[in-house]
This record gives sequence, structure tokens and C-alpha cells, in this order.
Amino acid sequence: MAKKKTVFECIECGHQDPKWLGRCPSCGNWNTMEQITLRPGSVSGKSSSGNMSPGLSSKNSIMLHNVDISEAPRFSSGFIEVDRVLGGGIMKGSAILLGGEPGIGKSTLMMQIAGSVKINRNSEDSGKILYISGEESASQLKMRADRLGIKSEKIEILIESDLNRILDVLNKSKPELIVMDSIQTVVSEEAGKVPGTVNQVKFCGHSLISWSKNNNAAIFFIAHVTKEGIIAGPKIVEHMVDTVLYFDHSNSGIRFVRAAKNRFGSVDELGLFTMEATGLQEVKDPSTLFLIQRDDGMPPGISAVPVFEGSRALMVEIQALTVPAKSGFSRIYSDRIDNNRVSRIAAVLEKNMSLRFSDQDIYINVAGGMKLNEVGIELALACALYSTRTNIPFPKETAVAGEISLAGEIRPTAHMERRIKTALEMGFTRFIGPNSVETLHARSEHGIYKGVRNISESIKTIFGK
Repeated sequence: MAKKKTVFECIECGHQDPKWLGRCPSCGNWNTMEQITLRPGSVSGKSSSGNMSPGLSSKNSIMLHNVDISEAPRFSSGFIEVDRVLGGGIMKGSAILLGGEPGIGKSTLMMQIAGSVKINRNSEDSGKILYISGEESASQLKMRADRLGIKSEKIEILIESDLNRILDVLNKSKPELIVMDSIQTVVSEEAGKVPGTVNQVKFCGHSLISWSKNNNAAIFFIAHVTKEGIIAGPKIVEHMVDTVLYFDHSNSGIRFVRAAKNRFGSVDELGLFTMEATGLQEVKDPSTLFLIQRDDGMPPGISAVPVFEGSRALMVEIQALTVPAKSGFSRIYSDRIDNNRVSRIAAVLEKNMSLRFSDQDIYINVAGGMKLNEVGIELALACALYSTRTNIPFPKETAVAGEISLAGEIRPTAHMERRIKTALEMGFTRFIGPNSVETLHARSEHGIYKGVRNISESIKTIFGK
């Protein structure tokens, strides 16, 4: 009888070592090494027969030019916002990982997608849909479907967490869309007996992904997240899937769907939802979502900027507040804009405008709770900081956009004409941006554009001398 081999594996990243270590050499976390037993002739992610996971079938290689793509490779999820984030719809044979905080609405979103998806666009038959739950009972799923008003006759449900039984049902049912809620609940004897371990998630995830690709079926995995907000389990799962989606929410109740990885589209798109009594509802007109309507003028510390999220521009309000530092040295409190960007823009203002931020605590917020990462917001951020530090309000009818260099120059940003058009549609009558050749056409067409060369000229143009 072959001797069983034991190794120590990190529960955070999956690194294996023959001996126990206090700190994982791969991810650097402490006390994360646990002892596991490997079956004879097997390694992580492989069965004892030496083949890959049971969902993977052996096929001969084919010539690339012989691959048939005449059939539409994508189908609609039934939600314009989800299709936008996925790059135009759900790709057949793709694996999608959806992560988010508990109670945010992941299962609700997937049940609504299952009830509204149209797999075969040119036929009344929308294809079979299998919803697999390892956490909820059949009655719980039925009550959710009734609350959401889902009456699709194509949805089959399976309450199961054993991988082999799930694969048996998949082989019999042959669904075209699969929802696995959640990946952490699936267990296989090949990878141990405890669900949710690194080996279990890797092995079961790979098996289900292999089955879906071999059968040209799309599969959604619902995943738990850690207290830091990242998807729980080994990072290898994110590498195995084609798309990684994060479901997040703001203090105003808006739900965001954003792609962290997408093999079939852009990762810059943003899907917007609100949670209602009847489920998640798409935000039809996001143009006014992040602007606060005021009858009087703007208070100090606030500026408006059009930001680009994928293929659309949204008007966003940046809010800044500075107060004397309480602990003897300044701190930056900003969870919507990167702290390093705030610190850099404050340093440029201090250098060029003779303002002092080194003795101030800086608070930065974005109305509506959106996280901003693009460089086009830097001029608006500088205006908000200048406004709150001098107590001079930002002009209500003005919008700005532009990147700021360390020398204080205003650099051009992408899609400037689209930004100007969005500001014009929202009622802004003046737009301040970089004085570059790329904006000459926009300036002459809309008549509201004013180009500036540096931060000093920008502040004088916007706030006056």
C-alpha cells in the first residue's frame, strides 16, 4: 500500500511546503499553513488517475482556421448594465466569478439574470438554465423567485454541494447557463472532506469550468469575500475564470458592478443598480446620479468633473475639506480617490499657489460613493482643495477636467470632446481644461471651452484674481 504524503499548504494563496512555516513565503501572511494529505499519485487539481479534473475531456488538436464561429458567441443577460460590464453580453463557454459583501444582492442578481436571459435570440427556446445552490433550500429559492416576479419555465434548481453529483446532473441536463451559489460550498472527496479549503476551491472550480467549456455552456460562480473586500480563496481561481466581477455599494444605496478582469471586453465599464422591493433595478439615466441639485450657489470645497467609465461619461462631484491637523502631522482621509494622488495634488498647490497643506488634515469624498481612478479628475481635485483652503466657492456653472504634472502643467486627457458635450447637456455653461491642439475642435464647436496651461492660470481663470 502506497504511503500517503502530507504537505503544508497556505490557506490564503495555496503555496505548498514540505514543512510547517510560521509565515508563508509566497503571500507573507502569518499562521496560514495547514497540513493536508495528498493521495498517492495525485497533486493539487489532479485526480488519482493522473488525468485532470473530471470535467475535462481529452480532445485532439484542431486547426485554428477550421474553428466555426458562425453561431453568435454572446447572448444577452437581460440587463443592459450587466451586458455592458461583460463587454456586450455573456460569452458562451465562459466562466464568470461574481464577488461581493454578504447581503449585497449577488444571489438576487443571478436569479434575475436566470429569469430574463435569452440564450437563443432567434428562437422561442431560451435554453436550459441550472441554478445550483449549496447554501439555500429549494423553498428559499422559490420564495426569492416569487418576490422578484420570475416565472421562467426554463430554470432548473439543484440543491447539492457534492461535485460528483453536480457533474452527473450536468451531464444529464446539459444546461446552457449554470449558476453556482457558491463556489466555496462545493466539495469533492478527491480534494478532502472539508469544503472551502484551498484544494477544494481549486479542484472543484477547475472541474466545473472544464465541463462548461467542453459543453459550450456559460457558468457563473458566486464567491464570498474577505473583510478586506477581496474574493476569498486562492487567487488561482481568479486566474482560471474568464471574468471577475465585483458587486459593491455606496452609502447612497447605489450598487456598482465592475470588472476586475475580462478576457472578452474592457475592465473600465461600470454597471449601476438600485435595490427595490422587486429586486435590482437598472439606473436608466445616471447623468444626474452623482450631482447634488442646489438652488443657491456651491459651498466651498466642491467641484464638478465629467469622468469616463468605460464607454460613457458621468458628471461627478468631488468634495474636499481641510482642518488643522489634530495630531501634529497631517493625514489624508480618502477612500474614493487614492491617497497618493491627493497628496501629490496638494503638494503641487502648495508649491505653485503658496497654500499650506502640511499642517492640515485633508478629507476627500465623491458624491454618490463612486471610486475614481482616472487622471482626468486631477484638475477638479485641485480646485476642490483650493476652494476649501481659501473658502472661495467653485463657480456653479463651471466644469473642469485635466491631468496635472508635478511641474503644475495641465496635461490633456482622453475623450475631451465627449466630456465637454456631457457637461453641456447637464447645463454647465463653462468648461476649463488643457490648452492643447486636441481640444481646438471642441472649443470652436461648443463655445464654452477655455484652455489653460498650468495650475496658476487655471485657478485665476476659475476663481478670479
